[in-house]
Amino acid sequence: MAGRRATSGVTRAGSGAPQRAGSSARAGSTAPQRAVAGPAPRIDVRKTYKLYIGGAFPRTESGRSYLISAADGTPIANACRGSRKDVREAVRAARKAFPGWADRTAMNRGQVLYRVAELMEGRRDQFVAEVVQAEGLRPDRARIVVDRAIDRWVWYAGWADKIAQVLGSSNPVAGSYFNFTIPEPTGVVGIVAPETSSLLGLVSRVAPALVTGNAVVVLTSETRPLPAITLTEVLATSDVPGGVVNVITGLKKELAPVLAGHVDVDAIDVWGVEDAARRDIELLATDNVKRIAHRPPGVREDRFDWLDDRATERPEWIAAYLEMKT
Repeated sequence: MAGRRATSGVTRAGSGAPQRAGSSARAGSTAPQRAVAGPAPRIDVRKTYKLYIGGAFPRTESGRSYLISAADGTPIANACRGSRKDVREAVRAARKAFPGWADRTAMNRGQVLYRVAELMEGRRDQFVAEVVQAEGLRPDRARIVVDRAIDRWVWYAGWADKIAQVLGSSNPVAGSYFNFTIPEPTGVVGIVAPETSSLLGLVSRVAPALVTGNAVVVLTSETRPLPAITLTEVLATSDVPGGVVNVITGLKKELAPVLAGHVDVDAIDVWGVEDAARRDIELLATDNVKRIAHRPPGVREDRFDWLDDRATERPEWIAAYLEMKT
């Protein structure tokens, strides 16, 4: 019995040893191991550039788009190619928003426009990057342009409660009554934005129209619209009521004649219209007796210095969108 137990013990011990050896062999095996999958590379969320009409961001009803390239020719985005119907919808939204905006106190309008400048300051780096892309400027030069655009909002906002004192008057009359001349907003203003200055030129034409209570429909720079679309995101989150500013991207040769000929547009700014087409646009505007604002004679749009404060910060630019009521 003792021998059997001893033998049995040896057998169990011996049978266990090969198992451990086999286990070690498997651990040291060179067989291919299954790799642990790492995190998948992240796909950037690309921005969709839309229109801005009535405080909302619709796509164009036509479903069309066109390619936008950087200053060096690199494709960077597709923008909506606005249609005639988009222009009509924008004018309708502006007309609806105009009475409420015009009825606000001058001080309140100034505060609202100052708020736009505050929000632009918070997105300054984004505007700088987009101006670099659009206009091919160096980053330090683009910062100057963006800073000047923000400052220009502030400059025109400050005129909200002062322009009436400068342009208005108390007129002498031969009688026991008073006679006053008071500036009033024109109404709905169509603005064909400058082509080469994608942000600063746009702000310099839009702010003077807004400060006195007009509502605007803007055709952006055709080749450089992206900073303008980013500006609409600022407007949408500021205190500017929906419909007061409406922005459409697309081809000016298609959209500018529609805007100029629309009978519910009271004034049009043709600064961004090419010289070859400007006369036709002005003739369309005069058919329904629009007020027309344009570049001074002999001034080329691509040579104008938008950084020149003396040329761009002028009460006369506000007066271009006013009617004088006596």
